[in-house]
Amino acid sequence: MKRLLGFTLVLCMMVSMLSFAVAQNKDYSNVTIRIYSNSNSTERAIWLKEEAKAAGFTISMDDNSVISGDTAAIQAANEKKDGDILFGLNETRWGQVVGGTYENINLVEWTPTWADQVGDFKYDGLAYGLVIQNILMLYRNDELGTNGVELHFDHWADLVDTDYTWYRQGKVGGTTNANINSSLLYPYADPTSPAGGISIDGWKMLWKYNADGIFNGDSYGFDALNRGEVQVSTFYSSSLYGKVDVAAEGSQNPLKGTMEPENWNLVDIKDGSYYIAEYIGVLDRPDRTPEETEAALAFAEWFGTADVQAKWGEEFDSYPCNKEAADMLYPDGVPPIYQLPNFALNQVEGTDMNYAEYVGAHSSQWTNIMTNLGFYWADMSAAPSEPDWENLDWATLVQASN
Repeated sequence: MKRLLGFTLVLCMMVSMLSFAVAQNKDYSNVTIRIYSNSNSTERAIWLKEEAKAAGFTISMDDNSVISGDTAAIQAANEKKDGDILFGLNETRWGQVVGGTYENINLVEWTPTWADQVGDFKYDGLAYGLVIQNILMLYRNDELGTNGVELHFDHWADLVDTDYTWYRQGKVGGTTNANINSSLLYPYADPTSPAGGISIDGWKMLWKYNADGIFNGDSYGFDALNRGEVQVSTFYSSSLYGKVDVAAEGSQNPLKGTMEPENWNLVDIKDGSYYIAEYIGVLDRPDRTPEETEAALAFAEWFGTADVQAKWGEEFDSYPCNKEAADMLYPDGVPPIYQLPNFALNQVEGTDMNYAEYVGAHSSQWTNIMTNLGFYWADMSAAPSEPDWENLDWATLVQASN
């Protein structure tokens, strides 16, 4: 993708920066804009600092050697109280931010010029979507996979009742792992259940997913599938096409075909996929001068524009919420991995919450349950005993262990 679109997007970016500078007619480089984000790999942090500088902004942003993950990013912003911009995170965290979960995090009311380009991925007047991400279930359909058999499930959890081999993670924590768990647990949401709002059958299913799954130390599931060590695996949408592009570098039996798969495919799951969007909001900081607030708002406006988001998406294999940016990246149409139904925004029966909000309301309980019961053991030869499901004290298990 980069080879095909790079030159065009560089030209667009140059025009964008020039037009932005002319439109604002102001250089904000004398103001340092403090950013908190979990979308902060070293490459992303360096890229953003350089592009922001060219557009007339000075930013301060920790890379992931300092802050790693959405929990760390939002905790740092809440504790240090010196932030101007919050971006990244996901639907769950942003619901908590907007809902006032964090005592020192409040958002400035604003509406960017591109607000109508991000569809439903917005909290009107407060935060707006930048990047769409979802979790995918992939399978090989060659002799190392299903031998041509197509996989069709109603729910993600149906995987555990098959005879196929699948890859799982080896730890409870992590954004990707949490999203996989959210996908598997979706059909078991039960607001009357004392087990963190998930039926006991749901926890039994997730235990089986762990017990029968394969973990070999890889960070994510792509590599094991690419080497042919499992038939089914999970991965996140951003980076997938880039990984397939270079799959032969890590395997003698690589996955082939990027936009048009040759020996792999997406599992057809009736529920669809658990989408999250990464948002951007301007933090309200009482000690900031009017000029500093203006600079923060101008940066947020600039960063979310179609040209900048197209360049970000092209550079880091991510799919923009901004429709104009997506059209620039994919002139031939929306890629298949982003055409899946989105169950994150489905309402949970018996509540006034969609599933993403439901996850946010229960995620800490789920983490505590999995930690207390020993889910996601890394040593495959030392699996713990399956819990006695009928005699568990759920009121204690949903609490953090001391």
